[in-house]
Amino acid sequence: MVRVAVVSKTFVAEASQQVLERIAAHPGVELTLITPPEWRSDDGRTLPFVPRYTAGYAVRPTPVVFNGRYHFYVYRGLSRVMRQLQPDIVHIDEEPYNPAGAQAQRAALVVGARTIFVALQNLYKDYPFPYSAMEQYSYRHMAHMIAVNAAAGEVARRKGYAGPLSVFTVYGIDPDTFQPALRREPRPAPDTFIIGYLGRLTLYKGTGLLIEALASMPARFRLRFIGSGPDEPELRHLVAQHGVADRVEFRAAVPTDAVPAALAEVDALAVPSLTQANWMEQFGRVLIEAMACGTPVVGSDSGEIPNVIGDAGLIVPEGDVAALRDALLRLEANPALRARLSQMGRERALRLYTNDAAARNVVAVYQQTLGAALHAARPSS
Repeated sequence: MVRVAVVSKTFVAEASQQVLERIAAHPGVELTLITPPEWRSDDGRTLPFVPRYTAGYAVRPTPVVFNGRYHFYVYRGLSRVMRQLQPDIVHIDEEPYNPAGAQAQRAALVVGARTIFVALQNLYKDYPFPYSAMEQYSYRHMAHMIAVNAAAGEVARRKGYAGPLSVFTVYGIDPDTFQPALRREPRPAPDTFIIGYLGRLTLYKGTGLLIEALASMPARFRLRFIGSGPDEPELRHLVAQHGVADRVEFRAAVPTDAVPAALAEVDALAVPSLTQANWMEQFGRVLIEAMACGTPVVGSDSGEIPNVIGDAGLIVPEGDVAALRDALLRLEANPALRARLSQMGRERALRLYTNDAAARNVVAVYQQTLGAALHAARPSS
């Protein structure tokens, strides 16, 4: 039996827990999740840990210091928890430069466990001390890195990480939950085309561009924002400034099990993210959710978006309002294209982005990591 401790705030979110159930279902894996009892999101919400998908594995809620500080927080009593669990592998869903990641690496070393990091950072950055020191410490001691996007692996190599590295997403969907659903709400008008955005309301996600594009589109086009975030006041100002208040709707964030119904009520999902000096799109979970639901997607070419969508959606140059508008106009004018992208998106999601696929890949890394450890422990002949 392989004892695995997963250290992550990611699994406070209910949907993310499903992949852990799949990992724990593999024979020979005894899994424990170490996660905060709650996480304070930067949009002002406090997200409690709700153990909805925890069949087959144990949970150790462990409080954190500096809750809500993504790149500053640490766990309280993590070393004690590690001594109690005595894991063979510590699966650290944190960037190598984060204090929580380095803390988990140190706690794992003390109990003789091997570590696997999950990295998403796809921009090369020279971090100041002590982050640079924590990053190099993690690189020296980790047994394996899982890069959620290819660029994250390239960044790690450029910074000196020389160990085993795999590239795949650890984030998946449940195809029984995320599947095409019938539209349930009446349209505002028979020929209305509703553009959807689901996620945090921040300008770097290209939300302002959607408002600009809508302003130059016929009145039958509507825009629906689903979510909350720090830039909502600015977005409402832009809506008024562009004179489209009667065609833009703001809705509150919905729970995971309500996302398929929300996606069924829009004609296309748009994710026109904008690369920043310190960020570019690292994955885009809502894209695979929409694809699994058969909702056509339009995304910018920021970061990992084109690799996630492949040929199952439309890609536009980031920041290009005219291209974004034209892609949406093209979708509305061509029902056959929408149907084709709907089918291709569903097929791609089922092939690449299920929780089962992610779990198989993670367990393969566990096996490879322990195989290397066992080989290293054998006396030379």
